[in-house]
Amino acid sequence: MIGDEKSTTSRPTDPHEWPTFSDAALLQWLDGHEIRDTDLLDFGVITIRSDDRVIGYNRYESGRAGIRAERVLGRDLFVDVAPCLNNFMVAERYRTGGDLDEELDYVFTFRMRPTPVRLRLLAAAGGHRRYLAIRPR
Repeated sequence: MIGDEKSTTSRPTDPHEWPTFSDAALLQWLDGHEIRDTDLLDFGVITIRSDDRVIGYNRYESGRAGIRAERVLGRDLFVDVAPCLNNFMVAERYRTGGDLDEELDYVFTFRMRPTPVRLRLLAAAGGHRRYLAIRPR
């Protein structure tokens, strides 16, 4: 994937080592693993850079949304991929620049029928990657 960085830890093989959507250490797990490792998770993960460009789009989210990763990688999440997220509830929270770990109920409306989801917005101050975790409701 675009911008994939080398892992600082070994690739998990035991499913019990994989974090859950609500895991308190999800951000640390994501930052400590290669972007491709998000394909192991049973919820959606979109990885973005500080310029809002998508650098990771995991298998779960691709299947749920019906959009292949090749169509979103390198594109602006809030302008090209999911403009329904370009608002004060989601995009603006990432733009504050500080630590971010918030969950909220949301309804996706772009390119699909209204779909209720639970979002988890994750970012570390000064970090190079930010994450949007997505779980159906």
